[in-house]
Amino acid sequence: MKPKPVDDRSATIEKDDTAGEGQRYLLSGDWRNRGIAGVLKDLSALEQETAGGRLEIDVSAIEQVDTSGGWLIRRLINARRAHGADAVVVGASEQLKELLDVMPQETPAPPAKTAANASLFERVFTPPGRAVVELWQDAVAAMNILGSAVGGAQLKLGRGTGISPASVVTHIDRMGVRAVPIIMLMSFLIGAIIAQQGAFQLRYFGAELFVVDLVGILQLREIGVLLTAIMIAGRSGSAITAEIGSMKMREEIDALTVIGLNPVGVLVFPRLVALTIALPLLTIVANFSALFGAAIVVWLYSGITFETFLGRLHEAVEYSSVASGMIKAPFMALAIGIVSAVEGMKVGGSAESLGAHVTAAVVKSIFVVILMDAIFAIFYSAIDF
Repeated sequence: MKPKPVDDRSATIEKDDTAGEGQRYLLSGDWRNRGIAGVLKDLSALEQETAGGRLEIDVSAIEQVDTSGGWLIRRLINARRAHGADAVVVGASEQLKELLDVMPQETPAPPAKTAANASLFERVFTPPGRAVVELWQDAVAAMNILGSAVGGAQLKLGRGTGISPASVVTHIDRMGVRAVPIIMLMSFLIGAIIAQQGAFQLRYFGAELFVVDLVGILQLREIGVLLTAIMIAGRSGSAITAEIGSMKMREEIDALTVIGLNPVGVLVFPRLVALTIALPLLTIVANFSALFGAAIVVWLYSGITFETFLGRLHEAVEYSSVASGMIKAPFMALAIGIVSAVEGMKVGGSAESLGAHVTAAVVKSIFVVILMDAIFAIFYSAIDF
């Protein structure tokens, strides 16, 4: 076998035909990652040989070697031993001996291609099955988070209070107060858009005044709390997942456990309380902003004055419309906080895992919020509320 060097420093391998009854391979050159390309085909061919007996691999002429080169030599040894040859390495330096010693004594088998070999039934039903299992695991983890949060707070009752006021106020400031500008702007624009489109359509029927009914009922019952919860899920839910996930990556949660604290009670419970307080208040702000935007638009488009707008709003909107929207807010806040905390606790040790779970937290929170809104709508309809 002739050597096929890429350049003067590349790795080479020769078969010594004068070795008598046994076989002898002569390795030389640079066996680092940049120099081994020229011997890969020859090595693959040598690994497939089935001849037994003694095999010497002379590495005395190797100038430099790294992990890539060491692994190729170890793989050659393993392959020939698997075919019954007595493969030994001669002429190795201390560095190469240590490198070969830490390599696996048996070449691991490549993973089986289960997806290609799976039956049609498995390929069709495995993904839905995994989704159902993950959904069940998320539900169990959510219940565990909620129970651990309440239990962790109760453990502090003997030391003064179950809730840290400073922590709750801090999170209310971050999740609620600092979200007021964006919630007001979003709701103002949504109310203005609904009023503009409603006035434009109702104008054909001479019923532009009923746009007040449309905006009032729709905003107070559905749109106000729903869009506010979606905005908080994207803004604060992602922050909760990122904070808890970062703590888990840095093993700060393990440190809390070591010193005898319940990480869920310490980290999650104040955030749940803050969300439960902040979201209803932000919903009120959103409702006022949306109605103000609608009042300006109908005044500009239809000439309906503010006095007329408020009078019609008072006649059209009942207290049940206001209550039906506000009742949803605490439940949506709990759902956002629990889902975000569950995803934060799942974060592994990589930045990729953190990003994936932050994204999952936002998507799942928004889905749960919309699902809860639909369930409440069906429930209100059933009880005629």
